[in-house]
Amino acid sequence: MKLTSYSNYALRALQLAALKAPELVRIEDVARIHNISRPHIMKVVHELGKAGYLETVRGRGGGFRLARLPADIIVGDVIRITEGPMDVVECFNPEKNTCPLIGICVLSKKIQEATAAFMAVLDGLTIANIASNRGQLMERIAPLDLPRIEAAVE
Repeated sequence: MKLTSYSNYALRALQLAALKAPELVRIEDVARIHNISRPHIMKVVHELGKAGYLETVRGRGGGFRLARLPADIIVGDVIRITEGPMDVVECFNPEKNTCPLIGICVLSKKIQEATAAFMAVLDGLTIANIASNRGQLMERIAPLDLPRIEAAVE
């Protein structure tokens, strides 16, 4: 299985928000720390906000933070939002299927089982879990997480 970069970015944003809680995280922080383009992160944060995972604060000094406890955000649920249907092979989607073996193919059934097992693992994982080694994670991102430098207002 391979997840899209979009899902990866969503999980990184949620993980960073958990690590920085209760502080706000800026889009620029995620982009800089993970070397990801700002527009990609903006799109991810917007979608996670609409889904109720992030609270966003606009304006100067704004950013985002978790809208739920990290232990209440299930990675599998986030993946379902960011990936959409997990149609690993075309026969998983009856509208797009062209295979005449639908319903009798052992391979298709086993791929469905594998996909279900993959999602079951992610359903047992929370944002709290992926942020649980906070010390190590913060140490690794420390050189990339430069303090905010506010321009002096004259």
